[in-house]
Amino acid sequence: MKTLIVIPARYASTRFPGKPLALLGGESIISRVWRAAVKTVGAESVYVATDDRRILEHVNTLAGREAALMTSPTHRSGTDRCGEVQQILAARGKTFDVIVNIQGDEPFVESSQIEALTECFKKSDVEIATLKTRIGSSEELFSPNNVKVVCDDEGRALYFSRQPLPYRRGVEPERWLAEGPYYKHVGIYAFRATLLPTLCSLGSAALEESEKLEQLRWLAAGYRIHVVETPHANIGIDTPEDLAAAEAFLEQRDKETNK
Repeated sequence: MKTLIVIPARYASTRFPGKPLALLGGESIISRVWRAAVKTVGAESVYVATDDRRILEHVNTLAGREAALMTSPTHRSGTDRCGEVQQILAARGKTFDVIVNIQGDEPFVESSQIEALTECFKKSDVEIATLKTRIGSSEELFSPNNVKVVCDDEGRALYFSRQPLPYRRGVEPERWLAEGPYYKHVGIYAFRATLLPTLCSLGSAALEESEKLEQLRWLAAGYRIHVVETPHANIGIDTPEDLAAAEAFLEQRDKETNK
């Protein structure tokens, strides 16, 4: 299967302007994401999708080739930005079987996570795939910033929510984790390339608007999302405080590696 990785990266983040170019361990966040993707599929199949020339020039200099593409500033989501990259490359005669969307603020993404997603598409009935990781603390479980996912017996998503799911009737909330596993959604997606244009054409859904979760639009429209478990929780960066936490994590990881 030919796999394309697209890394959407906006400059004008409300909570953290210029985030993709911020330094983490002396290297830009977007550079860390790009390098992890390249390890998996090779540089020729990884593109950053941006609406800012500063990011475009930084990535192209980093790669020594055209590795970033300018996309519309009006896109509603990273998925729509992926769809435009697909169109641009198709016009150049480049087509793919699977398209992976890795957000530009996921500097700790692992090659193994990308490989686990693309492996799903060996099954002909898989249309969309994403990741989950087991929740280890009540703080994680009850934080609305952590999206929870529940799945059916075949590993397909039933629902995503900012609330803890499932609800444990008759059990005190502090004991919920002891009653059974809960899973956090890790927001990396893979799409069958033939489906992506259709997903980009969907209008928003009521569930999506309520939870502010794009994947609920796809579920509401009847599309199945296959969910793969990963041991890596990742650390997304939304704010300068998140960057400080990521720096501390990186320092600790390096210390343990060098022991």
